[in-house]
Amino acid sequence: MPKESPSPLVSAEWLQGRLGSPDLVLLDATFFLPNQGRDAHREYLATHLPGARFFDIDAVADRDSPLPHMLPAAAFFADCVGRLGIENHHQVVIYDGNNFLASARVWWTFRVFGHSRVAVLDGGLARWLALGLPTESGEPSPAVPRSYTATFHPGLVRRLDEVRARLHDAAAQIVDARSPGRFAGSEPEPRPGVRSGHIPGSRNLFFMRLIDDTTKCLKPPAELEREFRSASIDPQRPVIATCGSGVTAAILALALYRLGNPYAAVYDGSWTEWGSRDDTPVSTA
Repeated sequence: MPKESPSPLVSAEWLQGRLGSPDLVLLDATFFLPNQGRDAHREYLATHLPGARFFDIDAVADRDSPLPHMLPAAAFFADCVGRLGIENHHQVVIYDGNNFLASARVWWTFRVFGHSRVAVLDGGLARWLALGLPTESGEPSPAVPRSYTATFHPGLVRRLDEVRARLHDAAAQIVDARSPGRFAGSEPEPRPGVRSGHIPGSRNLFFMRLIDDTTKCLKPPAELEREFRSASIDPQRPVIATCGSGVTAAILALALYRLGNPYAAVYDGSWTEWGSRDDTPVSTA
């Protein structure tokens, strides 16, 4: 991949000072899980950061896959991104209104397709509002379509067969971002037809443990490292992150990047794929 910026995060104060820059594109990637019962686009129309455009992870996705918001083909991603007025040289900053869902996923997606100038607004909309910074409502003015080129980088993605192949690899580090109850199979899955439990040998690190309750920002690096190590994950070694549908797994990848590991891969299909099949082993122990 091209050389990336040293940090995957920007602060609200940093972003406020750069609003309106011709080099900056701001994306609202808010997403809600099916059981949250909220409409992300409607909330975007009610309140969003000045100039932000809405990025729908279910629209910029593989439309032929039965699984939710799977990565699209590079050409389709390039077309969608170009229609948002983005060029390859732009600094893209992504935020959301739901604890890094799905700003981290969109950050990871841009990196998968070779965009190096991409970062997440630390603390998202909640932090922005807490600081009393300006917002807008309604639809933004139409973007001027741009030419964009996407190049797929497979090292940041894991598919079903690749994860299955690591089941008997004692050195593999598979970490699941779902809640402890979903990981253990004691809580129901939000999508019908998906079994309960987890990938055998995987470890659990609930993504909310990486977020500061007060500021809604990622915790400091020392605390992030402590969380990973408490889950028996060495943050400096290769990691495969998984979750329900490849969204909160990207929050783990974001935190690992913050710790100096930019190569963490996300299992795109995650538990929605694994748990809906009858040929994949499931553990609840």
